[in-house]
Amino acid sequence: MAVVVAVVLLIVLAVAVLAGASRRSDRKAVGLSRETRRRDAPNPLMGESGDDTLSGREVEAAALAGRTSTSVAVVESAPLAPFVAPDPMALGVTRRQFFNRSLVGMMGFGVSGFGAACIAFLWPQGVSGFGSKIKVGDVTQLLADITSNNGFLYKPEGRMWITAYPNGAVEKARATYSAQELAGMTSGVDGGFDAGIIALYQKCPHLGCRVPNCVSSQWFECPCHGSQYNQVGEKRGGPAPRGMDRFAMSVSDGVLTVDTGTIIQGPPIGTNTTGQEAEGPNCIGSADH
Repeated sequence: MAVVVAVVLLIVLAVAVLAGASRRSDRKAVGLSRETRRRDAPNPLMGESGDDTLSGREVEAAALAGRTSTSVAVVESAPLAPFVAPDPMALGVTRRQFFNRSLVGMMGFGVSGFGAACIAFLWPQGVSGFGSKIKVGDVTQLLADITSNNGFLYKPEGRMWITAYPNGAVEKARATYSAQELAGMTSGVDGGFDAGIIALYQKCPHLGCRVPNCVSSQWFECPCHGSQYNQVGEKRGGPAPRGMDRFAMSVSDGVLTVDTGTIIQGPPIGTNTTGQEAEGPNCIGSADH
């Protein structure tokens, strides 16, 4: 019995020794040493007290209360100085004024350029060639050129044929043609020339083909559909609805001027003031008279 008691006591003492050793090792591993805890204690000489020490949660609560506080400190400001308008000369042009003026200036410049272009387009120009008044030349020289070209003189700049109009047919012409046509046709009688002048448009009034002359017949003969005209453009055969169209003419100081911008319709079918018949074989073939 004594042996059992002794064994139990030894076991209890061994457990107590092991427990104390384990506690001391844990304090050395994760805790503070006794000397450190002693030095970290509150110092009464500096007014520190162990009772004033705040925990971590208390510090966080105090910081949160400071951030959520609604109290605002009112600071009185100094009185405002009276407004004084700046000097326009010293201020100069503002950026807004600069852009506004630039925009208006560019718009005005563009509109002015467009207006000038429109005026230039509509302004009458000194045109030449077809569609304008052409000074063909001296009547005497034109009659000589007509004779040297077998009775037909072509002027490409006016798209016209120039032929002679006999003085003996002038009285019939006065009853048939307008004053603008008669100005050239009667120039032989009025100006003392061997014959008058007539300016014929080169296009056939049927379908607009260019009408050439026929040297053998001394007529104009259209190669497209066989229309035929005498030397002064009066219809002699074919499907054309009238004679060849002609231009307005004027004679001043013996110089013939043809207005190619004024086209006068040819004489109606049946007009034959000169009575000219074909003087030889036709170039295109016979036509109904």
